Amino acid sequence: MDRLQGKVAVVTGGGGGIGGATCRRFASEGARVAVCDRDLASAQRVAQQIVEQGGDAQAFQCDITDRAAVDSAVAQVVQALGPIDILVNNAGWDVFLPFTKTVPEQWEKLIAINLTGALHMHHAVLPGMIERKGGRIVNIASDAARVGSSGEAVYAACKGGLVAFSKTLAREHARHNITVNVVCPGPTNTALFDDYKKGAGNPEKLEEAFRRSIPLGRIGQPDDLPGAIAFFASDDAAYITGRVISVSGGLTMAG
Repeated sequence: MDRLQGKVAVVTGGGGGIGGATCRRFASEGARVAVCDRDLASAQRVAQQIVEQGGDAQAFQCDITDRAAVDSAVAQVVQALGPIDILVNNAGWDVFLPFTKTVPEQWEKLIAINLTGALHMHHAVLPGMIERKGGRIVNIASDAARVGSSGEAVYAACKGGLVAFSKTLAREHARHNITVNVVCPGPTNTALFDDYKKGAGNPEKLEEAFRRSIPLGRIGQPDDLPGAIAFFASDDAAYITGRVISVSGGLTMAG
């Protein structure tokens, strides 16, 4: 399958579980992938895996909370790979505590990574897409944004904001042939989910409770997400914008 042949794709948090799986999927569909991550070593590992498998990828260090760093990384990507056709805002972070147990410093970090960081990326990449009259943006939110999640109040607020922001940009930039869509993972076996379980008194019991509540009978894996992300990034979804899809094994079925 070569739906993304020759397209330049930027994936933030590309060194992580879902981000790395998305980078590999994009490369397998022909994209030139910019693996962007605050942890350059993790980004380099993913890029090297892709190159060893015959794909086209380069690693770039990018702290999405730092606008100057974002502008620098985007400029490096364009110089190395060409104009950006696809942007996947995947980088995220969470702290798993009841809201009243959290402190403002944690809120600030959550907002900086999960919301402001995505705003930085959009603001840096959109002008080029507007100039070229085309682009695909896929924002990775969370089912916490759609139905809430105990212990993730500020994270859910950020992801809910990202959903609303995405719908607004979809309206503003439809005339530029730029689509903006959202993928909401449910519980997925990533480092973030491991941290979530550690916040529980009995992590194994919590994971089993999640598993039992998911109609498909298992916790999601990083490789469960890239199919939906790649679909939104491809021309198969050229007439879809402002939409939100849950990838949760059926855990949430709200429209």
